[in-house]
Amino acid sequence: MSAAAPSVGAGAFFLAFSRLGDFLDASPLLWVVPLSGALALAVAAYFAYDVLRSPTGTPEMQKVAGAIYEAALAFIKRQYRTIALLAIAGMVVIGLVIYFFESAPGISATELAIKTSIAFIVGAACSMASGIVGMFVAVKSNLRTAAAAQHSVADALRISLRGGAVSGILVVALSLIGVFVMFIAYGGFANPDQAPFTIVGFGFGASFVALFAQLGGGIYTKAADLGADLVGKVEAGIPEDDPRNAAVIADLVGDNVGDCAGRGADLFESTAAENIGAMILGVAIYAVTKNPAWILFPLVVRGFGLIASVIGIFTVRGSDTKSPMSSLNLGYYITVGLSIASMFLVTNVMLNEKGAGIWFFYAGVVGILTSLAFVYITQYYTAGDWRPVREIAEAAKTGPATTIISGIAVGFETTAASAITISIALFLSHWFGDQWGAATGLPHGGIYGTAVATMGMLMSAAFILAEDTFGPITDNAGGVASMARASLETRERTDRLDAVGNTTKALTKGYAVGSAALAAFLLFSAYLDKVAQLTGKPFDSVDLAKVNVFLGGFLGAMLVYLFSSLAIRAVGRAGAAIIQEVRTQFREHPGIMAGTEDPDYGRVVDITTASALRNMIAPGLLAVGAPILVGILLKAEAEAALLMVGTMAGVILATVLNNGGGAWDNAKKYIESGELKDEKGNVIGKGTPAHAAAVVGDTVGDPFKDTAGPSLHVLIKLLATITLVLAPLFV
Repeated sequence: MSAAAPSVGAGAFFLAFSRLGDFLDASPLLWVVPLSGALALAVAAYFAYDVLRSPTGTPEMQKVAGAIYEAALAFIKRQYRTIALLAIAGMVVIGLVIYFFESAPGISATELAIKTSIAFIVGAACSMASGIVGMFVAVKSNLRTAAAAQHSVADALRISLRGGAVSGILVVALSLIGVFVMFIAYGGFANPDQAPFTIVGFGFGASFVALFAQLGGGIYTKAADLGADLVGKVEAGIPEDDPRNAAVIADLVGDNVGDCAGRGADLFESTAAENIGAMILGVAIYAVTKNPAWILFPLVVRGFGLIASVIGIFTVRGSDTKSPMSSLNLGYYITVGLSIASMFLVTNVMLNEKGAGIWFFYAGVVGILTSLAFVYITQYYTAGDWRPVREIAEAAKTGPATTIISGIAVGFETTAASAITISIALFLSHWFGDQWGAATGLPHGGIYGTAVATMGMLMSAAFILAEDTFGPITDNAGGVASMARASLETRERTDRLDAVGNTTKALTKGYAVGSAALAAFLLFSAYLDKVAQLTGKPFDSVDLAKVNVFLGGFLGAMLVYLFSSLAIRAVGRAGAAIIQEVRTQFREHPGIMAGTEDPDYGRVVDITTASALRNMIAPGLLAVGAPILVGILLKAEAEAALLMVGTMAGVILATVLNNGGGAWDNAKKYIESGELKDEKGNVIGKGTPAHAAAVVGDTVGDPFKDTAGPSLHVLIKLLATITLVLAPLFV
């Protein structure tokens, strides 16, 4: 066993390069992967430099931003210290499972265990780095955005989007480079049919960290928001981000640790896990054709997508007269157009077996257009210009109960458009793949068509994540301007950007759940291939008529709801503690409301931090432990049912939580903007009973859309990666 150890290190890495020339001859576009990664890192560094050199505003702004930065840094340090310890324990467990239960031709048990464990911890480390860097740049960008808003919306848009782009570009580049380097290091050029299975630990490590990062950040941000809104807006009647509210700093910190660090880790694991899953599906066609392009295609097309996103971000130009959303939409449409052109090139160069590559181009376009469809679906259900949000705002006239009922109804309604869109996308991409199979006489075209569609949807991931991080940056900028007593013009400019940021954050959630749903079939098929590889027998169907298999699916659906319950309950517990603390400070220090005494922001930050870290453990361990227990007790086919049914239930519930919560949020903003009127045309705005009812609805929706919903995206991918890595336990 000791003789096998050196092959894990540098020797294997350099040996793998011995066939690089052959691969480049077969797939010359492979150069795009390292070049796009290097370009992306350079652009991210330039954007970070451009943001950090921008003016930092007034001393009052700097003081507020400094408090946000210190609190966010303290939370991230404590959170990632906890996650790192959990990841190390996970690495040890995975190594032991692989050592005792799995074997592979041409590799010792020791080497296989070490390789999988290293892949896991590298994926975990990259996921942590994605979240940390994204949050760091975001908390530095909010001050500079507020400072720029003193003069111009255009400058503020440029700084906030480029601050978000650092996170978006870096996350996707790290994911692409990470998978590519692991593929090379684990002998991908020498044994391309084995390496994708070996590096699946990278995706599991990324999913593992993302789950806890999203849970912890989501609990923090919504607990603080709940305390700040209910006590500040409803009970005390003070405006949002008022410096007299003791929870306001914790609320602003939460935007960064939840929407920046949490979402960065989420999309990192999405791109990594789905990339590896697509490579595994390519192995089946490689076995017939001996063309490594089928395995390398996901890497190459994502490289082109990264370049398209960078170009799209550069084209966004702000204006003091034009809506910021129209500028962002133009950049996104350019990204989509370049992605379609790139998909045509890559499919015709790499997948053009017997001249039939056009069918996979069609499948890729289906994926790209699916991302566009989810943007519009989310916009329809969460923007104030359309019926659903206005319906909830009208319901607020009659109190909190009708507001809650209307919001839940809208959330349930959103599942129809989302599920139908995913069904059409999967059907068409599979059908196009089947047409390729009919034209070439080669197998597995249908399932590979769904993989191509998934990669097409992920091509714009960097641009989408840049828009997502743009949201909390503009939200924080508004908070900084308000707490620093900036001019009314400055606050109006930050409000314009914040309104757009709320929309882009909602769009990202729709995109994330859409990509998770489209990838579900891909990752499920990868698990079937893994089990077939382990047993040496075909495994291409799951029989729900078997009692064990039915139970596996039943428990998978239950897992989704129990997990969501724990996540939402955690927000309620943490929020209750914050509400009590803010009330106590108002009661015991009347000078706070008079403006003669400062509240104790640090006390609320400490309560929120401790509660978020404590409450993220239970749902996280449930998500990791439940599929392992089901697989061990009920075996591989039941585990497949858990994965399949759990994914379906997770996608549907995430859609309800994301869009229902987003609709409640924007119904409140619809009222605050003066759009709601009574029968006589009088404005029903802030401080009215309807506004108070809408705030209650928004408070209910907060843990839906920012804690449980986004965490379900990660849970869906975690179920897939954990079953892939630990499949030896279940056979």
